[in-house]
Amino acid sequence: MSAYWISIYDEILDEEKMAAYAKLAGPALVEAGGTFLARSLPEAVYEDGIRERIVLIEFESVEAARAAHDSPAYQAALEALDGGVRREIRIVPGA
Repeated sequence: MSAYWISIYDEILDEEKMAAYAKLAGPALVEAGGTFLARSLPEAVYEDGIRERIVLIEFESVEAARAAHDSPAYQAALEALDGGVRREIRIVPGA
């Protein structure tokens, strides 16, 4: 069953760290089997939604998404990010 990695950025604190992270994270997650479905600010926000950057990545399974997060390549990206953002990441199984 597919799984979806959802990153919700509350605040980007350091643009340089974010850029360094993105340079490493994108290739690491694609190499781990992820397919980027959306990376942008929302076009519309309803109810209590926030108007911040959202990233949506599809993986073949929850296990594959977790393995991508825990991979050495993605961990290197997290080191580059080094507190440069406030965000949450959710891994959700597909319906």
